[in-house]
Amino acid sequence: MSEVSIRKEGRAGRITLTREKSLNALSHKMCLQIEAALLDWLADEAVSLVILDAAGEKAFCAGGDIAAMYHEGIKGNYDAARAFWRDEYRMNALLAEYPKPILSFAQGFVMGGGVGLGGHVSHRIVGESTQVAMPECGIGLVPDVGGSLLLSRAPGRLGEYLGLTGARMGAGDAIHCGFADRFVPEARWEALKTSLSETGDLAALEAATAPAPESPLAAEQDRLDTLFGSGDLAGILETLRADGSETSAKALKGLSRGSPLSLAVTLELIRRHRAEAQDIRAALALEYRATHRAMDQGDFLEGVRAQVIDKDRSPNWQHDLAALPFEEARAMLAPVPGVALDFHALTEEAGT
Repeated sequence: MSEVSIRKEGRAGRITLTREKSLNALSHKMCLQIEAALLDWLADEAVSLVILDAAGEKAFCAGGDIAAMYHEGIKGNYDAARAFWRDEYRMNALLAEYPKPILSFAQGFVMGGGVGLGGHVSHRIVGESTQVAMPECGIGLVPDVGGSLLLSRAPGRLGEYLGLTGARMGAGDAIHCGFADRFVPEARWEALKTSLSETGDLAALEAATAPAPESPLAAEQDRLDTLFGSGDLAGILETLRADGSETSAKALKGLSRGSPLSLAVTLELIRRHRAEAQDIRAALALEYRATHRAMDQGDFLEGVRAQVIDKDRSPNWQHDLAALPFEEARAMLAPVPGVALDFHALTEEAGT
């Protein structure tokens, strides 16, 4: 059975993830199929816009197919995962830079690879069930697929909070933090897709849009800015432990689930993006330095084992929060000799 349905309907190119039982986890093959469809439609005058959605109610896309990468990684085949990440990142950039409107309809879980798929397009639609998160530190990875760039652009220090704790955002939070654009009640989605397909006109989107729900994170902005405003991870941990509030206790619990190495790299990614005003290509190139090393030097295999394979929820990380690996984190973000990401010619090439 196909993992993704690709077709044309009226004026729309349609891409629907169909791995409902796997929460529409994104496989390498799916990335290549989506990329090929987008490239085919570039010069197709019959396609005015692209609709990106997913089957089922539980998830738009709960992430990449990390179990498949794990099974290759434990055999020492690190290149399989590296090839997947390179091809996925090329697709992420294509989605972000696509010259025709792309509308993502993101219900349920939108995590990791799902953010890379639906979080960079021109029109990002969320509904009542949407739950967005970048929980990669918990599996020994880092927020990638351009997610670290979105985190760096979130208001105040919410990017640090979300990236380090893996906290989930509902629709209101996702819009407040820049991970989504519009709230459309899910009961209106099918009629909206039909109208968009029939007309190729975005006017229907404006008519279907409703006021966004309130954002709990916006209400907590000042406190979270204080808690996550320290210059380094050690300072953030000290502030959280000293604060004593329910907010800090919850944040500390989420942060403590992550790989210390991943946490340190994540904070460095967010801070570098913010300081250097990175674009999507530069962000992906920087992220790839860490993901390229994730299996042989990072905690990825152990994190996936603990969370997904054995499900014992007891990862044996390389480092401890009591002795944070700052030097190792910087090494994870060093250039990868002889390796460059291969992007399409829509923009300039970027290297690692």
